[in-house]
Order: sequence, then structure tokens, then C-alpha cells
Amino acid sequence: MTEPTTNTRRHSAQVVDGPGKAASRAMLRAVGFNDDDFIKPQVGVASTWSMVTPCNSHIGELAEFARDGADAAGGKGVIFNTITISDGIANGTEGMKYSLVSREVIADSIETVAGCEGFDGLVAIGGCDKNMPGCVMGLARLNRPSVFVYGGTIMPGKGHTDIVSVFEAMGAHSRGDIDLIELKNIEETAIPGPGSCGGMYTANTMASAIEALGMSLPGSSAQNAISQDKRDDCKAAGEAVLALLASDIKPSDIMTREAFENAITVVIALGGSTNAVLHLIGMARTIGVELTLADFTEIGKRVPVVADLRPSGHYMMSELVAIGGIQPLMKILLDAGLLHGDCLTVTGKTLAENLEDVETYPMDQQIIAPLGNPLKAESHLRILFGNLAPEGAVAKITGKEGTRFSGSARVFGSEEEAQARINDGTVVAGDVVVIRYEGPKGGPGMREMLTPTSAIMGRGLGNDVALITDGRFSGGSHGFVVGHVSPEAFDGGPLALVQDGDAITIDAEADTIEVDISDEEMMRRRAAWQQPEPRYRKGVLAKYAKLVSSASTGAVTD
Repeated sequence: MTEPTTNTRRHSAQVVDGPGKAASRAMLRAVGFNDDDFIKPQVGVASTWSMVTPCNSHIGELAEFARDGADAAGGKGVIFNTITISDGIANGTEGMKYSLVSREVIADSIETVAGCEGFDGLVAIGGCDKNMPGCVMGLARLNRPSVFVYGGTIMPGKGHTDIVSVFEAMGAHSRGDIDLIELKNIEETAIPGPGSCGGMYTANTMASAIEALGMSLPGSSAQNAISQDKRDDCKAAGEAVLALLASDIKPSDIMTREAFENAITVVIALGGSTNAVLHLIGMARTIGVELTLADFTEIGKRVPVVADLRPSGHYMMSELVAIGGIQPLMKILLDAGLLHGDCLTVTGKTLAENLEDVETYPMDQQIIAPLGNPLKAESHLRILFGNLAPEGAVAKITGKEGTRFSGSARVFGSEEEAQARINDGTVVAGDVVVIRYEGPKGGPGMREMLTPTSAIMGRGLGNDVALITDGRFSGGSHGFVVGHVSPEAFDGGPLALVQDGDAITIDAEADTIEVDISDEEMMRRRAAWQQPEPRYRKGVLAKYAKLVSSASTGAVTD
């Protein structure tokens, strides 16, 4: 028999209280529950552990620390698993179409397990790119007291290398700049152990955004994967959920409009991934907050890029960790009036309260530039509109590649086709590589174009070739690249109508993307266009293609 329902047990009580739930309790006794456990709040620990990828290979252990933290604080932790895929492994293959889809599957699975089992609160631990937004979207749907934990960053490989070093070495090898022995040496040493990819790529970008959003404990986004700090972070997250339960603080209390503005601000200051645009809009839509592409432009006008981090910069996340992580940067932004300090966080305190005692960066550090002398005065994330993207497109322009590119279209109907022509030298200086039918519906799955962008860089064409697509980019992509072109080609967007040789101009100061053909010619081509047959008619990709929204609204399946 159990005690009466309390506020902190409003969900688990339905599963285990009273004589009518004896069968439920019997099942739980078999997995380790005892009489005392039935009167404790149940905390589900969603683990993305997998040996699929180094990003997640250590998370099984971290989940145990989170469970132990919940237990120590008076709850009953219950570990369950959800999935992960590896972008780094799947990039450049048909399998990459499952990457963005996995974000929805992760959210679905967390909602499914927690909703079924009656967990009162949750900890979710993610490592690879889609884990972070997928976990938070699942927590948002449930809207129960919750904390997200980042699995942590990987350490640098030999010679300050990482996964992007390998992709770019592949391009250098195809050009003949390095031999197979050199390529194999980079392959063998660039990934030294567990943790997420080491630059300000999508994983570290989203971890930082979620901490700024208030859904992670302070410091969670900037810790090494294999460290005592990360173990302590997991234990503290388990404990924090019990405090959130006691105060009845839910994701909807934390994930407010102002909190999303904070997340965007931190992403811009760090020079983060274009995927943050897609994911933050998707997360906001899930919790019921209106966030649009225009918000990134508006915030970007007042927030500079100050972090000299890869892929466009020099340093890795582990080096930012060593000087204090993102907390000192957030304090700088708060003091400058660029963050909303009154936003509630999972500590139960406001952002400003969390930052009160944060120490400044060391005087001699070179990673974070002063706000008064930034690397770029405005955002590197440029939201472009024009006759090629009436609903918007997302570019990552740091300024190193220039702010304007005009060239001649070289059109491809898939990533593989473009990759082959980059490798064989067909793509030359002055080209605008157009990769279409890779959008959320057309791919389906909106693949990342890390392989072709890395090949372009590896062949020495980074300053001479632009690439535009209705697909998206890895956080590791750099160069003059524009993704998320909407409407996508599969829906008859203008990208479907571009032909080889068309003049295309990308202007990251005017925030425009235009093809130099008349409205009449565009109408003529549209009349002749036919929608391709769907590439998948069964399974998860087919379901995704039927349900998914435009990239401009987060590519969510709701």
C-alpha cells in the first residue's frame, strides 16, 4: 500500500497508488523497487547511450550518476534509453536522411515512455547533434519538471585535429595534396575518445543554447565528456529535478520568449551553427512560443560574434572549457544589456542570480574577444530572402569569406551528384553549386552538406565557390554556404527552377539571394516543372515527409 498522492507525485501516483495498482507495483519490484520507493517521486532518466558514436558512448555511465542524484534527493530514478544516430558517420550517404528525423524520434520516444510510465520529472542526457533539441522537445511536450544534461565535448586529436579535419583531409587527398598515408594518420588520430565533436559545431552550439535557455544547470554546456565535472553535473541534475518538483517549476515556466532570445544571443556571440536556427524555432514551436526567422535578424543586429572557435576560428570547445566555458561570456553579455537576466532557470533562480558570482576570463586568453572589438560586429547567421528564397534561407557568413558572392549556377539534383563533380574537378572557381531536392520533404530528411562543403575547402575553393541548398549544413561547414532555402524544391520552390548557367547573387549585407531571371521566365519554367516522385513510400522517412513542416518553421512534425 502507498501513501496518498502529493503534488510531487501527481503522475506516478496514478501508476502505483492503491490496491488496484498491485500489478504495477509487482512489475516494478522486479526491476528494483521496494516499499519505500513507491511513495517517492519518480524521475525518468532518458539516456542516449549508444556505441554508435563517440558522442554518446559514455552516456550510460552518466545516466547512472543522474539516477543516483535523484535517489539521493529523495526521488526514485528510473533509467530508460532513447536513440542516437551519428552525423559524422552517416554524412555523405543515404543514411544521413535519418539524421534530422532522429530529432523527432527522440522527442517521440521520451514523450512515449514518460507519458506511459508516469514519471513525475525527467533528466535527459544528450551527446550528438539531434539529441539536444530532440530531448528538449520531448521535455517540452510533457511539460513536467525537467533538466537537460549535455554529455560533454571531446578532446582534440593529434595536431589539434577533429572530425572536420578528417573531412577536409578527404578533400585534400582528392586534389592530390596529401597521400593515403597522411590521410590515414589523420583518420586514426583525430577522434581520441568519447565526447561530441570538438568545435562550435551543432552539438556544442545547441548545448550552449540550452544552457542559455535555462534548461541546463550552469556550466553543463562547457565540460569535457570524460571529467569529474561532468559526472557531478549529472548528479546535480538528478537532485535539481526534485527541487523543481517541490516548486512545481516546469519547462513552460523556463522556456519563455525572452529565454529563447537569450539562447539566440549566446549562439550568435559564439559563432554557432546554422542548425541552431532550425532547432530553436522547432523547440519554441513545441512549447508554444512564437519564434521566426526575423527574430534572428533582429537580434543579430545588436549582438557581435566574439568567440574565435572552429570551424571558422582557431580554438576548440575543450580550450573554452579550460578558461571558464560560456558562463563568463554570459555575464559579459548580461552586463552589456544583451541578455534578459530575469528569466527563470532549472536552478530555481534567475539567469542573473546564477551569474552573480561568475569569475571573469583570464586576462591572457585569446578565445573570447571584447565586445568592443569583436570578430564580427553583427551576427554571422544571415537570414536571406529573395526570388530564390521567398520564405527565407540561412547563411553562415563570418566575413572571412566575404559578404557578397556572384557566380554561375551549377545545378545538381542530389548531394551525391554534387560530390562527384566537386571531386572530379567539374566544379570550378566562380560556380554557385546548387544542391536541390534535399529539403525536409524532398530528401526526405534535409541532409547536412558537410561532405561537399569539406570537399570544396579541401580542394582550395573555399573563397571561390558558393553552395546553396534546400538541405542544411553541419556545424562544421564553413565557406560561402546558404541552406534551408524555402520553399524547398520538392514543393516547387524557385530552387527547382534554376538552370545551369543562371547568374546567382548572394548578398550577406543586404540579406538577399537572387537569381537573375525575369518573372516571366520564372513563370515559364514553373509551368513546365513537374514534382518528382517521392523517394520513399514506406517507413519512417515516408512518414516524416508527409508530416514535416517547412525548414522556415523548424521542420517539425508536431
